[in-house]
Amino acid sequence: MDLAILKNGDIKDKYLFEKTLGQGSFGEVKKLKNKTTGEELAVKIINKSDMQQEDLLALQTEVEILSQIDHPNVVKLFEVWEDKLKFFMVMEIMTGGELFDRIVEKDHYSEKEAADTIRPIVDAIRYCHKMGVAHRDLKPENLLYATRDPHSIIKISDFGLAKIYDSSLMTTQCGTPSYVAPEVLEGKGYDEAVDFWSIGIILYILLCGFPPFYDDDNDKLFELIAKAKVEFPSPYWDNISDPAKDLIRKLLNADPKSRLKSDAILAHPWMVGDVTPRKALPNITDKIREYNAKKKFKKVGTLAMALSRWNTAFKSGDK
Repeated sequence: MDLAILKNGDIKDKYLFEKTLGQGSFGEVKKLKNKTTGEELAVKIINKSDMQQEDLLALQTEVEILSQIDHPNVVKLFEVWEDKLKFFMVMEIMTGGELFDRIVEKDHYSEKEAADTIRPIVDAIRYCHKMGVAHRDLKPENLLYATRDPHSIIKISDFGLAKIYDSSLMTTQCGTPSYVAPEVLEGKGYDEAVDFWSIGIILYILLCGFPPFYDDDNDKLFELIAKAKVEFPSPYWDNISDPAKDLIRKLLNADPKSRLKSDAILAHPWMVGDVTPRKALPNITDKIREYNAKKKFKKVGTLAMALSRWNTAFKSGDK
């Protein structure tokens, strides 16, 4: 792990542990307070007993990546502590909630707000890719607001599946089923363009309230993703602008080489507001609320588990 952020001693000497913010398969996230400065932070607590060797390697990669990333739209990692039983990742605290949870609270929502929401995410991914880092698990649950303020900054979190890549293709089939790119399913190798596919899925949902590819059966879902046939069903898309649909088509392109990259996304007329109108979306919050509730009710397993039946050529080694 990065020695610059690896701390020795007892973390409780420096920090006061407060309420639990969340739970996961890895352990839990708690609120921290610096005993000297009063600064509030979050700590991700990881139980060593729950970790396999591959989990430890993934954690080391995540720490290595986050210790090098310094972007306003990426959740910051400050320190890592270790004792005999646990790892403690001390991070920036995010109290504003997940992307979709925030949208459903709004009285008014528009295409312009969707563009303003996606823009900093694309900029952060552009930065990560320049650093040679692919996130590989972009989804609404990993897009968090810093505070409850209406104008709060949004940040990318959870780099647990992120990968430092070079000119060779990645092959590990990972991510979350609904947001995974078709080339990941093929198992023949992929590059950082998978992140732009995930952004396309998120943008599609932001504009209509449901995903472009959906089925309760993962096998059927993967078939839909593999075909990559993007449709804009009536009446939900009737009032969405054509430039918005154009951007989505160019993001959800089955050919990763033809898929729009960061600079082209940020320069797209819909993103920069060169086209009018970018319309109000009067029913979108209700649709997203419905999708969000369904998504949270259905606990999604890992992509590897979901693919085990669908793709017999599944490769487990991370390359």
